[in-house]
Amino acid sequence: MRARRPHAKVGTTLLAALAGVLAAATTLAVAQLVAVVVAPQAAPLIAVGGVFIDATPPALKDFAIATFGTNDKLALLVSMAVVIALVAAVAGVLARRRWALGAGVVVVLAAVGAAAAVTRPSASAVAVVPSLVGGAVGLVALRVLVSRLPGARRAAEGDRDVPDRTAPDRDVPDRAAPGADRGLGRRSFIAAALVTSAVAALAGVGGQVLGQATRTVEAARRALRLPTASRRAAALPAGVESGVVGAAPFVTPNGDFYRIDTALAVPQVDVDSWRLRVHGLVEEEIEISFQDLLDADLIESWVTLTCVSNVVGGDLAGNAKWLGLPVRELLARARPTADADMVLSTSIDGFSASTPLAALTDDRDAMLAIGMNDEPLPADHGFPVRMVVPGLYGYVSATKWVVDLEVTRFADARAYWTDRGWSEKGPIKTASRIEVPRSLDRVPAGQVAIGGTAWAQQRGVTAVEVQVDDGDWAAATLATEASIDTWRQWSFVWDATPGSHQLTVRATDATGEVQTADRVDTVPDGATGQHSIVVTVE
Repeated sequence: MRARRPHAKVGTTLLAALAGVLAAATTLAVAQLVAVVVAPQAAPLIAVGGVFIDATPPALKDFAIATFGTNDKLALLVSMAVVIALVAAVAGVLARRRWALGAGVVVVLAAVGAAAAVTRPSASAVAVVPSLVGGAVGLVALRVLVSRLPGARRAAEGDRDVPDRTAPDRDVPDRAAPGADRGLGRRSFIAAALVTSAVAALAGVGGQVLGQATRTVEAARRALRLPTASRRAAALPAGVESGVVGAAPFVTPNGDFYRIDTALAVPQVDVDSWRLRVHGLVEEEIEISFQDLLDADLIESWVTLTCVSNVVGGDLAGNAKWLGLPVRELLARARPTADADMVLSTSIDGFSASTPLAALTDDRDAMLAIGMNDEPLPADHGFPVRMVVPGLYGYVSATKWVVDLEVTRFADARAYWTDRGWSEKGPIKTASRIEVPRSLDRVPAGQVAIGGTAWAQQRGVTAVEVQVDDGDWAAATLATEASIDTWRQWSFVWDATPGSHQLTVRATDATGEVQTADRVDTVPDGATGQHSIVVTVE
């Protein structure tokens, strides 16, 4: 009998695993292509990723944001791709040995994608189509590839116990020269693999091309001309920048503004069909269009937004000039009833935020924003319309792609993150950070410029102090305040001596409250503590 070489068996197993991966790539590419036509949010990766995000415990969410920052969604997609590749590889190996097992894995994956898609907000029954079509194509691709593996007759003949030319002989004469079957099989498999890869690539490119051809939202955004505000934002006073080289700019460019939300794929909302409904505990229900907003008396305001997931010293905060309609004017038309105390705002992708009614009806510049830094809202920041509410963390106020405002009560309704353990109300806490120098920097001895930013929206920052090691707190120089709703830059000149030193900062708000040194996690209503860094003076 002719003994089979171990490396031949390993090689064939690796090819089977590759068959599974290629079949999975084809599945996802075809599903994406179909989803562009049917419903972009129904693409399996997007749908399953959305379900995963919704089911993510707060602790895991915080870990992801702390580890990956605004790249958390990219990290999730990469992780999903790795897991799918591993599962697909197993499916390929199983399909080589017993077709039904490998095919079963593909069917289960397609079913998971279909179930995730059909359960997403605003999904219809056709949302299952991309996963089902992709799964069917994936099964065909896997069958073709597995049938061309060396010694693949067992799978092709219904898993009967037939001789495998790559396995040890079972007293069956080998009529071909040793290795001939393996050689033909490998060449046939490589040819099939190249064809499958080409199909996956074409489907992927086709999805992108078709998506660009049918996606008119960005074109509409670029063509939009924002109206002139009835109340322009005050010109920024001289001296709002501290002048410290390397510190964050006072105005955060749109492209640098942090993005934290639950949308794995940015919703593409058509301005012509967009509507906002105001209902619930109101005397009169209201529905407005985007054109209604363009025709309204809009205001501009400088507002700093902060994410509740921002850790002490973190960068999940940004300052911009916003253009929009004051929410209080819309609510005045709807006339909330006396027992209402909350507005539940909902995004087109199902996210919701619970905002205290008082924060939307007082004199702060809470608005339905359509502009950001003199441009239409970028798509990933909520185009065409988002909520902006000074003084509250985003998870209870900054709903993007907003389509619904329900006036209700905290006792009767809960929002996306309050259902996941976060507090109902999220007033922003006084915070400060050191931006220059960076932690672990090496700086020369002598006078060193230290700079950073502090914020206490709706109260304003009145003082910032710096401590070197365990020394006394020393007053920093504050830049000019633009408004109580924006952050405030500060600077400090340090006479640095050689050695390792710890620098700490704290701020005081207009109520006289000094930023606490007590460290508290972000859950349930925002982190506290004083930002410290360590630098080496040479």
